[in-house]
Amino acid sequence: MEDTKRTPPGKGEAFPIRQWIILALLAMGALIAFVDRINISAALTVEPFKQHFQLSDVDRGWINSAFFWSYALFQVPMGWVVDRFGVKKPYAICFTVWCVASALIGLMPALWGLILMRLIIGAAEAVVVPASYRWIRTNFTAENSGTAVGLYMLGAKFGPAIGAPLAAWLIVTFNWELMFIITGLTGLLWLVPWLLLARDGGKAETATPSQQKKAPDVPFRSILSSPLIWSTLVVYFCYNYFTFFCMTWMPAYLVEQRGLSLKEMGLYTFFSFMGIAIVALVSGWAADQLIKRYGRTVLIRKVFVVAGFAMASTVLLGAHADSVEEALFWNVASLSGLGLTTANNLALCSLTLIPAPIVGRVKGIQNVAVALAGIVSPLMTGWLLHATGSFAAPMTLIFAFLVLGALTVVFLLRAEWAPRIAGEGPVHLT
Repeated sequence: MEDTKRTPPGKGEAFPIRQWIILALLAMGALIAFVDRINISAALTVEPFKQHFQLSDVDRGWINSAFFWSYALFQVPMGWVVDRFGVKKPYAICFTVWCVASALIGLMPALWGLILMRLIIGAAEAVVVPASYRWIRTNFTAENSGTAVGLYMLGAKFGPAIGAPLAAWLIVTFNWELMFIITGLTGLLWLVPWLLLARDGGKAETATPSQQKKAPDVPFRSILSSPLIWSTLVVYFCYNYFTFFCMTWMPAYLVEQRGLSLKEMGLYTFFSFMGIAIVALVSGWAADQLIKRYGRTVLIRKVFVVAGFAMASTVLLGAHADSVEEALFWNVASLSGLGLTTANNLALCSLTLIPAPIVGRVKGIQNVAVALAGIVSPLMTGWLLHATGSFAAPMTLIFAFLVLGALTVVFLLRAEWAPRIAGEGPVHLT
């Protein structure tokens, strides 16, 4: 039997469709965030951009990781903010900041300006995940969370799918400067429906203003004492090490090692991220159906998560493929297969096992591991590429992390280790 305290506050309202509308807006917000995050990877493949900032392979690794330094630093503070003040206003403020900073990259005359804008984007985008999962956790039950997360992840995965080819097309059509200006400023249109329609879900809707600002007094020391939290950090790092390689270095891999044109690179990047988005949605829904019929929430989610890690491990086959066609096949198949992990891992580690009042803070802590993967993956890839002259070594390291992630899921993600809130008792799962 699932935790009875997970009944969504929005259930039974006159217009429950609002929950899905806001979820769609959150997905669109994530899409825009990823477009503004990944557009630089396309710019880093073109000579005018590299010459303008005089970038080496190691420099490109540092540029790709700069975003994640501030992204990591602001995860926990942003989690606290959304737990205390809700989702709507903090999200709107941060959204405006990162869109403007992304547009300003096109006007930067020197490397210091590029790095500064990337740091600002990282700090502002730190609100996206804690806010989104805080809202989902208070509006969807455990039986529906896989579908909700899968729908949300359409935005998170279609962002890279659309961002790379869109950036490539804008660079070819105009130049890299206008690419940043156009993608940054166009995103601001999202604010109109968000400000008109969004409202903080769950208890924050019906509480008084003073009640809305009261988050449970749970010290971070108590949250971090849970072995489950530490296990989820390992899983998130391993999962995202691969995804951030794809977001930051896949364009360079396809262009420089596999000989694709900028347009062809954008097309295959689109197929890879479209694949993971579709698989994430379908597998999240499929797991929900199995859970409704058989129970065993943790077991069913784990099976999907491990299967996704196994499928993603085929990236190693692509690294050692002799033909371009074979390499491209495994490039698409490995990232698409990881979609089996995506929604189910998020539903398990960030929703099902986490008490609702601390979702924002826990997700903030977990996203520090995500951000660390974003820091380490491009840096290690750049260093290994510089040392070996090939992408085989970086992809072998990806394989090792995927194996570590699968083993952690099997042996260390245990429901009895979930964090507890005073007065609420443990989360009861079958």
